[in-house]
Amino acid sequence: MMLHSAMVLCLLLVAVSSNLAIAIKKEKRPPQTLSRGWGDDITWVQTYEEGLFYAHKSKKPLMVIHHLEDCQYCQALKQVFAQNEEIQEMAQNKFIMLNLMHETTDKNLSPDGQYVPRIMFVDPSLTVRADIVGRYSNRLYTYEPQDLPLLIENMKKALRLIQSEL
Repeated sequence: MMLHSAMVLCLLLVAVSSNLAIAIKKEKRPPQTLSRGWGDDITWVQTYEEGLFYAHKSKKPLMVIHHLEDCQYCQALKQVFAQNEEIQEMAQNKFIMLNLMHETTDKNLSPDGQYVPRIMFVDPSLTVRADIVGRYSNRLYTYEPQDLPLLIENMKKALRLIQSEL
């Protein structure tokens, strides 16, 4: 009788724990510490080198967002970027995405200085597209929250340039 009770208890525990595991698995999303608030559904690469590798391999452009946590302009841009469905959809499906809180050794990513926020595009041939600029002549690659339509246009431009150059 004792063995039977132990067996029933064991089976009950297995059933409960496997159901619990299924419930946890459904709830669990990939840890998105790399998104840093820019979009949790986007697959982010960890380093510039990794971004270049995947851009080349996938034939998708790399979008590099330079930002800092304590920068109010970065925070404002991040908020509208994360909430914009069109940007999020393009970032998820058509770009290799990287957000950096430090400078890289590639000077091509800071053609007019190391300021934040700064968004640069690198095409699959690993060329930094310094020709895709924002609207400010003193900081060519910065965007403010009200500049999202231009950022969307520039994302589309980065995609068009690849198509025309392949």
